[in-house]
Amino acid sequence: TCFRYIELSNGLKALLISDLTQSESNREPVAKEEEDSGEEEDGDSESTNEDSNCVNKCSEGFFTVILIFVDISYKMSYIISQSAAALCISVGSFSDPADLPGLAHFLEHMVFMGSEKYPAENGFDAFLKKHGGSDNASTDCERTIFKFDVQRKYLREALDRWVQFFIGPLMIPDAVDREVEAVDSEYQMAQPLDSNRKEMLFGGLAKAGHPMSKFFWGNAQTLKNEPREKNIDTYERLREFWRRYYSAHYMTLAVQSKETLDNLEEWVRAICIKIPNNGQPRADFSDLQDPFDTPDFNKLYRVVPVRKIHALTISWALPPQDKHYRVKPLHYISWLIGHEGAGSVLSLLRKKCWALALFGGNSESGFDQNTTYSIFSVSITLSDEGFQNFFQVIHIVFQYLKMLQSVGPQQRIYEEIQKIEANEFHYQEQMEPIEFVANICENMQLFPKEDFLRGDQLMFEYNPEVISAPLTLLTPATANILLLSPEHDGRCPLNEKWFGTQYSVEGNPPPQRIWEKCGFVFRDPPVITHLNKFIYINLKLILVLFDLFVNILAHNLAEPAYDADVAQLEYMLFPGDHGLFIRLKGFNHKLPLLLNLIVDHLANFSTAPNVFSMYIEQLKKTYYIILIKPDRLGRDVRLQILEHHRWSVMQKYEAIMADLGVTDLMDFVNRFKAELFVEGLIQGNFTSAESKEFLQYFIEKLQYKAPPAEPPVLFRVVELPQTHHLCKVQSLNKADANSEVTVYYQVMVMTALIKLKECEDTQLGEEVDRNWFEVVTQQYVFDRLNKEIEVLKNVTKDELVSFFMEHRHASSRKLSIHVVGFGEKEKETHGDDQSSSSPESQDTERKTSSYGDVSELIFLPASPVLAKASRITDIRAFTSSLNLHPYHKILQ
Repeated sequence: TCFRYIELSNGLKALLISDLTQSESNREPVAKEEEDSGEEEDGDSESTNEDSNCVNKCSEGFFTVILIFVDISYKMSYIISQSAAALCISVGSFSDPADLPGLAHFLEHMVFMGSEKYPAENGFDAFLKKHGGSDNASTDCERTIFKFDVQRKYLREALDRWVQFFIGPLMIPDAVDREVEAVDSEYQMAQPLDSNRKEMLFGGLAKAGHPMSKFFWGNAQTLKNEPREKNIDTYERLREFWRRYYSAHYMTLAVQSKETLDNLEEWVRAICIKIPNNGQPRADFSDLQDPFDTPDFNKLYRVVPVRKIHALTISWALPPQDKHYRVKPLHYISWLIGHEGAGSVLSLLRKKCWALALFGGNSESGFDQNTTYSIFSVSITLSDEGFQNFFQVIHIVFQYLKMLQSVGPQQRIYEEIQKIEANEFHYQEQMEPIEFVANICENMQLFPKEDFLRGDQLMFEYNPEVISAPLTLLTPATANILLLSPEHDGRCPLNEKWFGTQYSVEGNPPPQRIWEKCGFVFRDPPVITHLNKFIYINLKLILVLFDLFVNILAHNLAEPAYDADVAQLEYMLFPGDHGLFIRLKGFNHKLPLLLNLIVDHLANFSTAPNVFSMYIEQLKKTYYIILIKPDRLGRDVRLQILEHHRWSVMQKYEAIMADLGVTDLMDFVNRFKAELFVEGLIQGNFTSAESKEFLQYFIEKLQYKAPPAEPPVLFRVVELPQTHHLCKVQSLNKADANSEVTVYYQVMVMTALIKLKECEDTQLGEEVDRNWFEVVTQQYVFDRLNKEIEVLKNVTKDELVSFFMEHRHASSRKLSIHVVGFGEKEKETHGDDQSSSSPESQDTERKTSSYGDVSELIFLPASPVLAKASRITDIRAFTSSLNLHPYHKILQ
């Protein structure tokens, strides 16, 4: 990969990235443009050629593995690479006018509604879809990013169409109201997310007049209703905001393609030079320091979450740290706070069964880090017992920080982290081009050009003074404490304005007087050691005990396997629908050690009663969280109808309420280990003999009996009747106005766009995922993609249209799933008395709560437009009479 940096005379800065290899020089020609984009050259710009500084991000030493038998690899015959571009503008929601909250976000939407050169309102999206591409945009506090990808030969035309939004966007007045609805929809979708609610509550603690306290999202109230009442012309203010801030000298551009750097430079110069430069200084908020230096910040806030979890967040507002990117002091501190090995905060909390997870640090989002402050947070997911002892949990964190302050920064630890980060940087898997350029164009706003590619990842130099400065500020007296728990429901008298979050405020008690009896002392930082990643095992499963088993197995592994995680050996354990999946990825010379560690803990599984109880409660919360999300509930209902032997999450939630004990779990685990079917895939730098050694260790260590016959394929679906069926249910979250609709047409032939299938894999894991699908479905057609491309190339448009119409008539096998939220319009239709549970099933204290029973579906009547659809009101009764589709297996 080669790079070239250029600056145009209008002030725009661009990094050009060529993935073109010598063997690809005879590539496909660039598609002819529909209109001349202009060939205006920019002779006054600076050009820095970095052609000789080529970086190959796919190293031979890094690979992905999935268990077991044969090392299968093949070259795809048809490869089309995606090209991508991203533009970052140094303006965001901090610049919203006080009387139009959300204007920056709204403008991000409006600029894409056609341009003077290409006036079709949705023309760009249609162009991208036609040529296998996509686009997106996002607005942060001080930056806005736009990005797209497309097939390589259409890059020049796509770039011209896209850049027109920054040269001459139409932003017609008629589109304003329609796009306000799109912004309002995003706001509605954001409301049920606890992360957004926490940010809105936290931002509201800032000093009056600081932009942190603004409502960044925007909605119909702030962008349409209130402006009309106040005679504010939203459309004219949009154009004014665009003229002021969408200026070339605020912009950084990154373009990546398998094109020559000369071609890329020619296109960028010809097209982007037309972006106007208004000559005004950019927005600067750096003088607004200490936004949270207020009496309201250093207090304890109790908050009612949407999800049924206990969570503790301790936060400090520090001076902005972006200028210290070469040292990265907060990364050093977060590494120690977030350590999970012996001697760590989380290790102690896990031993006491007070916590399930801990994150420490700064997310590097605009909310957490900007030119006015940097946030450092310690976020802990608490167990029920941990919630009851949350003051002691806080005290443990404070004591650990006090220990770090007393011993000071350690060069040995810093250099260890530095080596690990350098190793991860040099051997990282290639990102999707659209994500890579989005990251780079933002880096171009933050770092000098020599650090565009690495400034956000590498630790360059050890400086104890720079590390000590924020470390000494992490004290109890300056902390903000946020405690989330469903136990607070009905006990919080305050409501946050925009998201309606219920909360209460208490003064922080003197920490040493209340917690001095705890007696937990940390004497030394944890020792960090080196280890130097995808394995699946297909097993049989049983409902809740199986989920418990996998969660507790992961808990048991967390500390002994942490050093492997530190050194970029990745592993995941998760209970699949039909077996236990173990996925590893990493360097081949150390991967067997990690696998052996996992197998050892699998073979010698045990658990303590308090750990068992902690995960029982956690699984209850997990199931509950799934069920209260409309999209997840819709999926659960749909699969319960379609899949044979499908156990729904609702059934799991009901089952976990039974009186389960450690003995039940151990009986299950012993039966589980006694008879196994193990199958998998290894892909990467292993020989066939080495791969068989993986399997042999399973056999020797677990000493299981193989089943008498190969297990049957469990992926069976019912055959829907030839008519339209509707299953309409009430959402299980009374606080969520969002609804969800899924329409499923059952056909036995899968069609897809050839161009999408021809896109090359950017990561080995993508190819691995395809190959693993062949293993778990027992198909083993590892060159399926090539075969599908060959077939699709012979499909005509008439055949495709005929196929489409054949499956859209009245006798189509069609299933509609509706999950109806608690919005105002829905209340008009179904009444205010709709409830997520029967009143008699709730005790008096919970009758006014947003939490309720989620173990029963409430079926709703069809709307008039779907009156002819056959309603499903008893899923088991409906599916019991249906036939199963036969299992098809490709033999050759």
